Amino acid sequence: MRTTYRMRSGRFLGILAAGLIILGVAAVLWALGLPGVAVSVFVTLGGMIALAGLWILARPPKVARLRDGDLEVRGLRTPWTDITEVGRVETTHGEAIVLRTKNPDHPILLPISWLAPGKAESLETALRDKLNAAHGYTIWDGTAPEDTNSAE
Repeated sequence: MRTTYRMRSGRFLGILAAGLIILGVAAVLWALGLPGVAVSVFVTLGGMIALAGLWILARPPKVARLRDGDLEVRGLRTPWTDITEVGRVETTHGEAIVLRTKNPDHPILLPISWLAPGKAESLETALRDKLNAAHGYTIWDGTAPEDTNSAE
C-alpha cells in the first residue's frame, strides 16, 4: 500500500498571482495602445504562468511517499530497515519531523510548514507505524499473554 503526502498548496499562490499580474500588465499595455506584439507577449507569458500556478495548486509536489518496503522523501528513497527513529526537532526554519538513519550524518528532515494543516500528526503516526512494522515491533497494550500450556 502506498500513501502520499503533498506540500501545502497555499505555498504556491504566488505563482498564480504572478501570472495574473502579468495579464494585468498586458491589459494596461493594450489600453495604452501599445503594439499588438508587446501585448500578445505579455498575454502569452501571463497565461502560461497562471496556468502553471493553477496546475501546481491542483496537484502540489509530493513531500513523502510511504510504501511497504521503502520511504521516498523529496525524491530520496530509503528502505525502512535503514531508518532507526522518527521524532521532531526544532530547526532554523521551524519544527520538522526527523527520520534518523543508520548513518548518523544523514538524517532526513520533513519541515512541518510544508505539509497541509493537520497532516503532520497523521504523517508522524504513519511513519512510526511503518517503522515498527518494518522492524517487527508491536505496541504493548499492558497485558500479559494468556499461558495456554500451563504445566499445572
